[in-house]
Amino acid sequence: MADLQAFTDSITQGYTFGGDSIVLGGAMLNGESVPGLMVKAPLRTFNRHGLIAGATGTGKTKSLQCLAEQLSRKGVSVLVMDIKGDLSGITQPGATNPKIEDRHAKLGIPWAPISNPSELLSISDEPGTKMRATVSEFGPVLLSKILELNDVQSGTLSLLFKYCDDNKLPLLDIADLRKALQYISQEGKDEIEKNYGLVSTTSVGAIMRNIIRIEEQGADKFFGETSFDVDDLMRLSAEGYGMVNILRLTDIQGKPQLFSTFMLCLMAEIYASLPERGDMDAPELVIFIDEAHLIFKDATKELLDQVETMVKLIRSKGVGLFFVTQNPADIPDAVLGQLGFKLQHALRAFTAKDRKDISKAAENYPISNFYKTEDLLTQLGIGEAFITVLNEKGIPTPLVHTMMCAPGSRMDVITADEMNKIIRSSQIAAKYSEDIDRESAYEILMKKIEAAHQATEEEKEKEAEEKEESKPARKEKSIVEQAVNSSVGKTVVRELTRGLLGILGIKSTRRKSGWF
Repeated sequence: MADLQAFTDSITQGYTFGGDSIVLGGAMLNGESVPGLMVKAPLRTFNRHGLIAGATGTGKTKSLQCLAEQLSRKGVSVLVMDIKGDLSGITQPGATNPKIEDRHAKLGIPWAPISNPSELLSISDEPGTKMRATVSEFGPVLLSKILELNDVQSGTLSLLFKYCDDNKLPLLDIADLRKALQYISQEGKDEIEKNYGLVSTTSVGAIMRNIIRIEEQGADKFFGETSFDVDDLMRLSAEGYGMVNILRLTDIQGKPQLFSTFMLCLMAEIYASLPERGDMDAPELVIFIDEAHLIFKDATKELLDQVETMVKLIRSKGVGLFFVTQNPADIPDAVLGQLGFKLQHALRAFTAKDRKDISKAAENYPISNFYKTEDLLTQLGIGEAFITVLNEKGIPTPLVHTMMCAPGSRMDVITADEMNKIIRSSQIAAKYSEDIDRESAYEILMKKIEAAHQATEEEKEKEAEEKEESKPARKEKSIVEQAVNSSVGKTVVRELTRGLLGILGIKSTRRKSGWF
């Protein structure tokens, strides 16, 4: 009983905040829910980033869903990455069942269905409002990191961007980038080297090959116009609820480089577009990155450094990043150390490596007087999690075994008809639905190349004419002479001669009386 009182006092003190907060669930001790002992998270610290981790089937997606819909209710917009396709249910109100009723009875919290203002987005062939960015907006530094270029190749790419900026050649899509690279290494090489320095043909070739690699993953659909305005992610409904933006990515799992490209571009655009916010009572936007290991899979050191930098900087813009993955080990230590909100579902120990990972994961959480963290990590039930967050002073709260609230929205996928209805009712889809292909670097350089080729051909024709005119005049042959000297004429003359000689009785092959 003393343990229960001490536990209650610890959690009550640790999870009581002065400002607004959202309810995550109810505290548990010795495997049982403690009625009325709520676990909360302060809104003002959601820009300190977070982690949602756990093995497959332990409830990560439902926890993400619950967080997203509660943030929306507080007027905070969210962007969720729907990698597996199971987050679309957040667009529809849920339905109760005995398991939900039993869970919320233990928590002492009433459950109600929730309908969220939603927008479906896409960067690929998935249905939804298209999110795009131009190559120019991406910039040479970020593009070099995505393409994994060395210093010389990065310098060549920077030279290319400088040339295009100076000559008003918009780099909008992959076709523009490829044509500009071809131009500086071929037709425009002399001009470039005269004004900007030497261009390595080898470097241009390497850049082209790397462009083809990301193009094969679908980057040609992402780069282009109309560029997505990040302000459209932060709209409010008529009721004052934050928009729940669902980015459909079910066809991206095998394309980690495209996913990394998009995420870095999005974070860079948010950082460049939003003003400094400082500490706010609530964030402007919270981004949930499901299957976060796809960002870091096979990433170079330069790319990891860029992600780490953006995670550090974007917080001041009032934006929170939540990484959702199976194991905390999927997240680099430099990034993991920036995540103040940690929600850990159960981990599974099937191998020796799994046990080592669990032991390491336990070290990421505050020491608890009430739990054996490493042991309990493998025993958490479905919909249960270890939680620690930052309080309003930036201090980690006590680690608490939590029975999570059930989402109020549907915990299943939506139908095609429901999806089409959401897309048709979108207030921004028309803005981004049109494929714009205005005159850009590709068209301008093609005209320049064609004009140069035409000028070259005209010069060649002029030289040929001048050469022909410089030759000495020849005496024209008469029609009769031309006929006689032709092969047909020669044959006719020969036959006539033979006939004439025959008439005169002359034999050319024998000697006759005194003729010879």
